[in-house]
This record gives sequence, C-alpha cells and structure tokens, in this order.
Amino acid sequence: MKKTGKASVEKSFFGKTKKGEDVHKYRLIGAGGVVMEVIDYGAHVVSLLTPDRNGKLADITLGFNDVAGYEDIEPYFAGLIGRFGNRIANGKFTLDGKTYTLPLNNEPGGIKCSLHGGIVGFNDYVWVTEPFQNGDTVGLKMKITSPDGDQGYPGKLDVTVTYTLKPDNVWRVDYEAVTDKATPVNLTQHIFFNLKGEGEGTILDHELMINADKVTPVNAGLIPTGQYMNVKGTPFDFTVPWEIGDRINTKENEQIKFCGGYDINYVLNSQDGHLAPAACLYERTTGRKVIISTTEPGIQFYSGNFMTDKNIGKNGKVIGYRGGLALETQHYPDSPNQPTFPSTILRPGAVYQTTTEWKFTAE
Repeated sequence: MKKTGKASVEKSFFGKTKKGEDVHKYRLIGAGGVVMEVIDYGAHVVSLLTPDRNGKLADITLGFNDVAGYEDIEPYFAGLIGRFGNRIANGKFTLDGKTYTLPLNNEPGGIKCSLHGGIVGFNDYVWVTEPFQNGDTVGLKMKITSPDGDQGYPGKLDVTVTYTLKPDNVWRVDYEAVTDKATPVNLTQHIFFNLKGEGEGTILDHELMINADKVTPVNAGLIPTGQYMNVKGTPFDFTVPWEIGDRINTKENEQIKFCGGYDINYVLNSQDGHLAPAACLYERTTGRKVIISTTEPGIQFYSGNFMTDKNIGKNGKVIGYRGGLALETQHYPDSPNQPTFPSTILRPGAVYQTTTEWKFTAE
C-alpha cells in the first residue's frame, strides 16, 4: 500500500468513567492509509481502519462507541491486559516461599481461576497518555503505576506502553515495566479481528498460519497441564495457512471440546527473544492480511467461543458468536505455577521489555 497522505494525531473527548474520570480518544492517521482510534481508558483500540485490495477502508476490530461499553461489558475488546495476561490456576501462585492469592473472575468448565490480571486489570485503568509525531510516524506513550498488592500481586509496578503507527502500515507495541518487589508480569494486547469488518459475520472463513509446532494443552478449566503437544496431525496445526472453520468442531478432539473451539497457547518456534514472525491472518474476499511478529515465546489463539449476540458493535450491528478472533502475543498461561515454562518473574533492577508488531496489507 502506498502512502495516502500526511500522518497526524487528533485528540478529542470520549466520555467519563463511572468514577468521573475523563477519557480521551486519540485518532492516529497513518501516512500509509491505516487509521487507528485509541482511548486512554484501558489503552483500548476503539477502531482500526485498513484498506482492502481495492483501497476501501473498513473497521476490522471490535469495540464500543462509549466508555460504558468498555466498563459494563467484559469481552476485553482491544484492551491492554495486565498484570498477567491469560489464566492463573485457582487464583494462586507461590513466589520466593510466599503464596499470593488473586481474585477469581473466570470459571471455564466450572473451575475457577484468575483471568487477565483480576477484577480490575490494566484494561480498567485510565492511562497517562502523551501523543507524539516524528515525521510520518505517529503514536502514543502511555503510563500507569500499579501499587503493591494491586489485585493481590506483590510490588509496585511502573508500566510504560508505546503504540506506534508507522508509514508502512505497521502498528508496533513496545511494553516496558519495572518493579520494587519480585512479581509475575505478562502484558498483552487483546485486539479482536474480523478482516471483513466489524459485525460482518464470523471469522470461520479466515485463513490462519501460526509459526508454531507445539501448543500447551489444557485441562477442562483451560489451565495448561505443563506438557507440550505437537500440533502435527491435529486440528491445531496451522503451520501452513488453514481456514479456521474447517476443523473447529472436531468433536473427537478433547482439547477442542475443552476450549469450545480454539482457545489455546501456541509455543512459537522462535524462542530467542528477537522480533520474529508469529502468525498471519488472511481474508480472501477483501484481500486483507495481518502479519504478526513478536519477541514473545507464545501466542494465544482465541476463536470467539464465548461471544454472544448481546454485544452490539460501533456500527449498530450484532457482534455474534465467533464474530472476531484474538491472537494474543504473550508468555504462557499459568507460568507462575509451571516450572517448565519460560519465567514471567520480574525482579527489582531488571526491566521487562517486549515488542509486538502487526503489519496490515492487502492482496
């Protein structure tokens, strides 16, 4: 896609939280044709307009038109997740001989756990946000401080997240955090995609490729068992592009039954911490494609199995069952309780740093 104009950032008032906090929206207009709208409440991406193969823009992410949508409904639409993305078994972990207890806010299979940082996660914070522009590159630098004991987690955690929209239609997210006590940290962006456009049917006809030969299988509570499973010969094999709906209802597969489709962590083939290709999502009728690269060791593929027709999107259309999918770059779920998984423990004096990029194109 060639450049279509001058990049810019526009700020406007979006609304107030129930606590009376002002929420602002930042419209990032990219020189390459992509337009993003981000609110400082939860660092949510409210809208993401990308061109199809004919240059026609459509909003390809799920969201709401007001703050109440993000406060009252909890689908984590395009929010910034922390302190710990994904699930922690029984809402407990032991660190340096001490056991910590977290809020239980999720119950898949009737088994309780702590999900996405607890009842009040980073997607519920109003982030201190500073827009920036450097030539054709625009973005937002956002900061919060999570106090010691926040949602049961130890340590004061200072977090800086930078959203950058580059002229080649790449959205880059850089995460950084420091702590004064040892604590688990696993930040991610929970953006949902439907490359046909929000409210334009399901994602079952999207083609997906994930650069991973293994997944971390789960129990009925969607908690990893601690083992690794090779995807070859299973419905989880996306090592070559495959239509999502083709094997999503494979009833004889225990993992598919547990997840109600796809809701599992993929062990990315690149594990050296450098930015490397992780996944590619393609929709043939529009030609839209998203290429994801990350420094993280895992990516959670969630196919919208818990979505219902109760969600109404920004254009007034119903966002139904499997009306969007998430590809969350991350460390593995329940890592604080899984000694064989890459560590998520951040200690004083160290800096948590990860990066993920999404490249938007069409063919």
